[in-house]
Amino acid sequence: MTTAGFTTCLWFDGQAEEAAHHYVSVFEGAVLGRVVRWPEGGPGPAGSVLTAEFTANGQKFVALNGGPEFTFNEAVSFQILCSDQQEIDHYWTKLTENGGEGGPCGWLKDKYGVSWQVVYAPLLDMVADPDPEKAARATKAMMGMGKLDAAALEEAYAGA
Repeated sequence: MTTAGFTTCLWFDGQAEEAAHHYVSVFEGAVLGRVVRWPEGGPGPAGSVLTAEFTANGQKFVALNGGPEFTFNEAVSFQILCSDQQEIDHYWTKLTENGGEGGPCGWLKDKYGVSWQVVYAPLLDMVADPDPEKAARATKAMMGMGKLDAAALEEAYAGA
């Protein structure tokens, strides 16, 4: 391979550059990279965006204007591990605004239909706790939530 890691390609229907700018605005330190436009004589209108590259949370992406043939679904989602409620609130708000929608257990779809999991990072250890009662309480609490509530998860896990 010529580079380390992978680049995730996200297929859009005319919104690739808009989506890349949106994601760069959501994640601190994210950067927009190369934007490639169709040349004269290409299959797309000359000057229109073919791809827009960006990096968010150290992950490389390319947004492709591929057309209406394919759409996003929940079979693929991106996990955002958050250290506290402030981070959960930030990502949940930014990714559901302007047409996104919240789902169960910390899942959401953004306005482009991309699925995200906004996860309270300590929850991963809570639900895997070797004490089955603690794990069950944390899991049950999570299953009853849309946007995750860090304090409520901590309380459930502790048995409070």
